[in-house]
Amino acid sequence: MLNSSLAQTADLHGALKKHFGYDEFRPLQEEIIQDALNGRDVFALMPTGGGKSLCFQLPALMRDGLTLVVSPLISLMKDQVDGLQASGIPATFLNSTLDANDARSRLRGLYGNEFRLLYIAPERLMLPDFLEKAKTWNVRQIAIDEAHCISEWGHDFRPEYRQLAELRTHFPKAPLMAMTATATDRVRSDIVKQLGLEDAKCYVASFNRPNLAYRVIAKSDPLSQITAFLGEHPDESGIIYCASRKTADSLAKKLSSAGFESKPYHAGLESSERAATQEAFRRDDVRVVTATIAFGMGVNKPNVRFVIHYDLPKNLEGYYQETGRAGRDGLPAECILLFSIGDVVKQKRFIEDKSEAEQAIARDQLKSMVSYAETNACRRSALLHYFDESFPSSDCTGCDNCLNPRETIDGTVFAQKFLSCVHRVATSAGFGFGLNHNIQVLLGEKTEAIEKRGHEHLSTFGIGREEPRETWQWVSRELQRLGLVDVAPGKFATLTVTEEGMAALRQRTPVALIKPFEPARAKARRKVRTRSQQPCDEKLFTELKTLRRGLADARNVPAYIIFSDATLREMASSLPQTREEFERIPGVGERKANDFAEIFTAAISGYVNARASDSG
Repeated sequence: MLNSSLAQTADLHGALKKHFGYDEFRPLQEEIIQDALNGRDVFALMPTGGGKSLCFQLPALMRDGLTLVVSPLISLMKDQVDGLQASGIPATFLNSTLDANDARSRLRGLYGNEFRLLYIAPERLMLPDFLEKAKTWNVRQIAIDEAHCISEWGHDFRPEYRQLAELRTHFPKAPLMAMTATATDRVRSDIVKQLGLEDAKCYVASFNRPNLAYRVIAKSDPLSQITAFLGEHPDESGIIYCASRKTADSLAKKLSSAGFESKPYHAGLESSERAATQEAFRRDDVRVVTATIAFGMGVNKPNVRFVIHYDLPKNLEGYYQETGRAGRDGLPAECILLFSIGDVVKQKRFIEDKSEAEQAIARDQLKSMVSYAETNACRRSALLHYFDESFPSSDCTGCDNCLNPRETIDGTVFAQKFLSCVHRVATSAGFGFGLNHNIQVLLGEKTEAIEKRGHEHLSTFGIGREEPRETWQWVSRELQRLGLVDVAPGKFATLTVTEEGMAALRQRTPVALIKPFEPARAKARRKVRTRSQQPCDEKLFTELKTLRRGLADARNVPAYIIFSDATLREMASSLPQTREEFERIPGVGERKANDFAEIFTAAISGYVNARASDSG
């Protein structure tokens, strides 16, 4: 048994190098693949860029028969199949983009056992006629990508996924693999239950993306802030997430006018226009996409170097997903959030349109999002904590707070005034009031509501008039963060002083508050990097990118299908000039060595010789 296990391990590593060009697996990949090959059902939660696809692609190449890959995204199907075919792997897809002749040709190939992987949407797979066809294709494994779509507790529930529960009946001998990038404990359990996974081995990878750097800056003049950033990153691709279609449209126009070619992407555009934008982005014809969250799943572009949030996301789960579009190739990427209290106010207004039950959840989510934005602690730790994971260090060296810690100030006087006001207003009326009313009392404003309640006679009336309204809004958020003030759920969101707050008020306990964001912070655009770029000859790297682009255009595929930026940087560092040396480069498998070794080694040899001549 031990020898058999060792042999399988050797076979796996050999297949990994042969087909995909890598010597080592990423965390959990090998264990998941072993279970899949042993016929076991598997649930795997792995972050974007964590290598989920390999977990079902490699087993498909190590056994006879067909692997069905269920995916809700047409663009992602084509992308994955293009990549597999470039590596010499027989894969195909069936979806509505194919004409009748092409679809029939692929069906003939399936009947003739020509393919190892078939990508297909759930609604097509579960058609009775299609299921009958599929039963004749020797289906040996079924992989369900974006598996969270089956759970109504998930963030992207899709009713058509519920039909997948019948797969066990139609393919009783084929092991199921459910894959997702984000899922709470409740969603994980629901996925296993809905799909009928039997004795499933569940894998949960770390949510940490060490190559991503996180930064929050004060949103003062967002257009200038973004154009300044783009000016510092002229050749890099990125996504700018916006809260509304209108903002996505207007920002794309303004950036294009400023010399940064940009295209909007949102659900309000024609499907053909969305598809054209996505294709242009994949091919690097458009470097920047201004998008709503509609530009989410399906972004399989590995060299996205930055994600900017123009507006505040609704929750940390969405923020994590969207930042996860950056740096899928493992190279450094930046995640920037432009933060303003005005955006918080907008989000609160949107929440008021929801049902009472939805409001409570949305407010909690927004509170977590704002706490993340305003914290002076490590942002990586804060994100991982949200997903019930701890970060082993208090300094990740890859976020603004770790590299440039936010200041704290003695906020005892602020706290005393605010807590006293909230307490006296609530005591005098017998019930609490909202933030706006309490701030109006502090500022000494004689509003109708204040005079009706007689709050202009309170000792706290006007004691905060020397500070602007924004300061007291900041004090309120800080005291909530410290647990000294509580906000009631519901439409009116009344404030109360907690037991800890009353103790601090009576004992005049010193209170340290995190200094609020200042627009000047946005001017210090120091690059935050968690991992240094792979050192290489940058001039050669640029030349190899040009060579790659020509090869990609000739094959009508995005450049990264040929080789990733990480692989090109390794070439520009190691300078392989023979096929043997070229095959040692991570990302160079057998098929790509056959197709490209001669071309790239010739270019590298030419560059090295020219450099030697110049130096001589």
